[in-house]
Amino acid sequence: MGKPVNLNRYKKEKARAERKARADRNAVKFGRSKSERDAVRLHEDKQRRDLDNHELDK
Repeated sequence: MGKPVNLNRYKKEKARAERKARADRNAVKFGRSKSERDAVRLHEDKQRRDLDNHELDK
């Protein structure tokens, strides 16, 4: 006879692998690199500063 197999372990391993695969797909689909995030943040900061400079004083 063969060695007994713990089916719960295999179910958990399969579920873990599926969650990791879904996370990897989402990272590719929605993720941005650090340089892209920094560029967007710098651009938004510049836009905010430019808009603040155009405000009229009361």
